[in-house]
Amino acid sequence: MIRCFNSPRGTLWSVYFNTRQLRRLSTMPQTVRPILSVLPVRALVDEKFKVVVENLPPASPVTLHSLHHSEDKDFWEAYGHYMSDHRGTVSVAEDLSFGGTYTGKEPMGLLWSMRPVPGSRKGLRLRKMDVCSPMLVNISVYSGHIAEGFREQAPLASALTERWYMAPGVQRIDIREKRVRGTLFIPPGPGPFPGLMDMWGGGGGLLEYRSALLASHGYASLALEYFNPGELRSSDLELNFFETAFSVVKDHPQVIPDKVGIFGLSLGSIVTIYLAAESTIIKPCCCVCVSGNHCFPPGETLRGIHQVLLENFHKVRVDENNHHVWRDMGLAIISDPSKKVDVGKINCPVLLVNGLDDQNWPTVESSEDIAQMMHAAGKEHLLTRVQYPGTGHLIEPPYSPHFRATKFAMDSTKEKG
Repeated sequence: MIRCFNSPRGTLWSVYFNTRQLRRLSTMPQTVRPILSVLPVRALVDEKFKVVVENLPPASPVTLHSLHHSEDKDFWEAYGHYMSDHRGTVSVAEDLSFGGTYTGKEPMGLLWSMRPVPGSRKGLRLRKMDVCSPMLVNISVYSGHIAEGFREQAPLASALTERWYMAPGVQRIDIREKRVRGTLFIPPGPGPFPGLMDMWGGGGGLLEYRSALLASHGYASLALEYFNPGELRSSDLELNFFETAFSVVKDHPQVIPDKVGIFGLSLGSIVTIYLAAESTIIKPCCCVCVSGNHCFPPGETLRGIHQVLLENFHKVRVDENNHHVWRDMGLAIISDPSKKVDVGKINCPVLLVNGLDDQNWPTVESSEDIAQMMHAAGKEHLLTRVQYPGTGHLIEPPYSPHFRATKFAMDSTKEKG
């Protein structure tokens, strides 16, 4: 059992400021220092916190600022502009932000609106690789409404908060058996628990944070590493590999064997739909597919998906920001019946979660086609669709930072786009 909440504490502020001299102190007139509280100090990443500033002069403009130093050594920040009330108090959960990286009443705006600080590398994505340590976020309050130069000023008050993907008592078990690679997370307590096989997308590798969070909420979850970065073009994984991985979850003594589902994102969703339709061994109790589709040539391995992409890669276009848009390529692929899974064979509930502004793949059009195919097979009662406006391809846990585009390793060229 991993004890995760005993990680060493650090002062993020000193890292960010390094040895720079603070140049200007606040000129806000007051005799009592403001008090900044963030509660709870330690929480899961999908739990809300309350940020309150007290002891301010009434009707004073202030800026609330958050700062995180990522595992990739990049700084991320967010900020909102507030006015203290007649008591000299600002509550982020109750008061309006009048400007900044978010506006309006946004209790978690200091997290979800985080962005790389000015001057950072382009195309960054914020994600947690080490789930046994927290995401440290420094919250500060500044005098006045400011939008830059945070390192040049002394905050009126600061507080450090910890955001965790893995709750106390969750077991983290390394899996290396029967060709299966991954990490199994078991919730605290005697169990048994419902289970999940969790598969990420086309970037490959092992990402644990979603499974760790699922285990923190009572699901035994296997983060499956089904290919390494750069392996998709040569991956010969067939049904029996995923059937073996599914059995690792199903056969665990702390898992309810007939309550095991499959959770997939992007390519992981394609595999999820394929397994639910074609496997005679895997009998998932449900499937959750985020930003996925049903394009998996029958009888092919993962390498077949890569080949279909290559054949249509000339349809990828580049927008005015030099971002690669794959939607048109995807539209061509889903129009070919020979490339699609027969989703009418699926016999378990399926949840499709998509963003209406997905430029990576025509996931909404795919979900419409899936709905028509399942209706024709008399299976429409098994399908639930959730669509989020203004949302792209990568749909993360609650309060994760939003970003328009990120760099992605393209297996066909080993370049990034």
